[in-house]
Amino acid sequence: MPYDKDNIFARIVRGEIPCHKVYEDTDTLAFMDIMPQAEGHTLVVPKAAGEDIFTTPPDSVAAAIRTAQKVARAIKKAFSPPGVMVAQLNGPAAGQSVFHLHFHVIPRYTGKDLGIHAADPADPAALAAHAARIRAAL
Repeated sequence: MPYDKDNIFARIVRGEIPCHKVYEDTDTLAFMDIMPQAEGHTLVVPKAAGEDIFTTPPDSVAAAIRTAQKVARAIKKAFSPPGVMVAQLNGPAAGQSVFHLHFHVIPRYTGKDLGIHAADPADPAALAAHAARIRAAL
């Protein structure tokens, strides 16, 4: 399937759709997942076009994982979870629902299950507050 330049993440990268931005550099953008699986759930995307890990340029994948590491450290500092999960899904069978490479950075707590992926939209004020906490920890 050819890359859809109008997918929601590409539109967010271009500034056509607003987001609760956490971090941005020349190659990547990190923003709050609007349907988080846990408080602080952040998405990291490369700015380059690519639907998955197989079709995204290697330098863009590397930039995205560097940003995911930076964001994971900030989430750990901001939310104090005992663990942080970094997930990257490729293809519908793996659970990918937006076909622009992205990494999920999710705080994890012992004994607390994750919410259902892409199920319930979060309160925008809560997302803004979480983004501010993570930005302050960067």
